Amino acid sequence: MTDPFKIDSPTCISFSGGRTSAYMLWRVLQSNDGLPPEAVVCFANTGREDEATLKFVRDCGEHWNVHIVWVEFQQKEPQFKVVNFYTASRNGEPFEAVIRKRNYLPNPVTRFCTSELKIRTMHKWLRANWQALGWDAEDLEWNQMIGIRADEMRRVSKIRARGHSTETTKETMLMPLADANVSLAEIDQFWKTQPFKLELPTYNGRTLAGNCDLCFLKPANQVFSLIKEKPERAVWWAKMEALALASKPSGAVFRSDRPNYAQMAKFAVDQRDMFDANEEGIACFCGD
Repeated sequence: MTDPFKIDSPTCISFSGGRTSAYMLWRVLQSNDGLPPEAVVCFANTGREDEATLKFVRDCGEHWNVHIVWVEFQQKEPQFKVVNFYTASRNGEPFEAVIRKRNYLPNPVTRFCTSELKIRTMHKWLRANWQALGWDAEDLEWNQMIGIRADEMRRVSKIRARGHSTETTKETMLMPLADANVSLAEIDQFWKTQPFKLELPTYNGRTLAGNCDLCFLKPANQVFSLIKEKPERAVWWAKMEALALASKPSGAVFRSDRPNYAQMAKFAVDQRDMFDANEEGIACFCGD
């Protein structure tokens, strides 16, 4: 069987900052005796990641001796900037910049936050660095490795049916974990053996505060629990919903089918239960 983690052509390894994509990166390093010259590792910071996520990305780079490129969206050209653990945004600045650019909030139907903050930002950095990466800019095609497991069957089938990125046919989507039949149990076992870990609690294998802390695609009960744990998490999200984005009144909340963030924060203070604990979240490119 061909090793799905072996790299011999231009490849961007998309590191979401979670345990699954980190494990994918580790397998790539094992299969290639380090990071091959054709590959680059990118982490796109939205400014709403938990501090533990930023520390985890830093720790992966340091413990495994691999360079990880940290990128963020910015409004001015070239519409990205390179940061690091110390200079990375921590108050939602890139996310807010995208919202102000669009003048309405992302929602489950129009998830421009993922495309703008992560996919396009990484693409713009890649296109600005063809030469430095040693890639052929004349007729460039490249692979994008994403951390989706074999037990995430719906996501796997959807991406395999499409084949390429939602942004460009030049980018082929690869899911080496799914190809290698890697499940959550294997990843859990791996992290028990490592000298460092993602310092965020997990529940049934899910890192509840992973990716953007109160992402509107997460189940409402999960978001509400995170607000009850740390009420300050809701401040930025409520502020965005209070911007009075008049061009699209329907775009002034992240979700129209549940209470807004200010309301959830108030309910959290009152210690009232609100939502179905069995509701499932909505999957997106952001990963684990």
